[in-house]
Amino acid sequence: MAMVVNGNELSRELKAGLKDRIDALRMAGKRTPCLAVILVGENPASLSYVKGKEKACASLGMDNRMFHLKENTTQEELEHMIRKCNEDPDIDGILVQLPLPKGLDEFSAIMCIDPSKDVDGLHPINVGRLYLNNPGFAPCTPLGVMEVLKKMHCDPAGRRAVVVGRSKLVGTPVARLLQNANATVTVCHSQTHDLKYICREADILIAAVGKPKFITEDYIKEGAYVVDVGVNRLSNGHLCGDVDFEGVQAHCTAITPVPGGVGPMTITMLLMNTMKAYEEREARHGTR
Repeated sequence: MAMVVNGNELSRELKAGLKDRIDALRMAGKRTPCLAVILVGENPASLSYVKGKEKACASLGMDNRMFHLKENTTQEELEHMIRKCNEDPDIDGILVQLPLPKGLDEFSAIMCIDPSKDVDGLHPINVGRLYLNNPGFAPCTPLGVMEVLKKMHCDPAGRRAVVVGRSKLVGTPVARLLQNANATVTVCHSQTHDLKYICREADILIAAVGKPKFITEDYIKEGAYVVDVGVNRLSNGHLCGDVDFEGVQAHCTAITPVPGGVGPMTITMLLMNTMKAYEEREARHGTR
């Protein structure tokens, strides 16, 4: 029977270690890490995500500042807020909640973030550092995938990895992280021929295609490690991943479920990135 990696349990393990580090800072009389979240408008999904981040910060004792701007905020006003956060010495990480309302330029906003505070890993400088395998910040969901592979006791080095999906937020960066970990990586997408054949060659299969139960047992190499990043809502309201969990489970060494797999890891890795930004800032400027 395949090992099923529960993302909620793994997230709790990582956050417990992070809380211990923050508690130690407080006991030593030092300031604690601070994450600033900038939300524009009233998108219900974005509001829910932001509340989840606030709750997660509070549970660890991490400082959290939320800047909620009106729906009709201008590009200039948004970028002014980002620059204020850049200049605040007590803010370590900045996250601009996406998507932004229509009419606002997401790329321009991301470009305004100080790369040393870009805990979402979206600034072009951090993207470049990822591709050069240099120190920087990587996007949170791909980092979560790598933590899941560690939990599976799967070392990517020397293994054949296939990523199904090439989005800028997940597929492309997770492929680079795998390559940086010395895997041999193939990225597949909507124009890929013989997809099933390629997937069946994979020791590690990352599904991030956005199609419910698209990856069936016919796509799986016996003994593969399968990480399902997809989250799809069915007509009955239930959630499922890109992988047919029931059909695939019997053929792999380890697998993640949906819900409760990679999803809980995203906010956890955001907090880990914020802690990393804090430590790097304190090393540069001295502990306060």
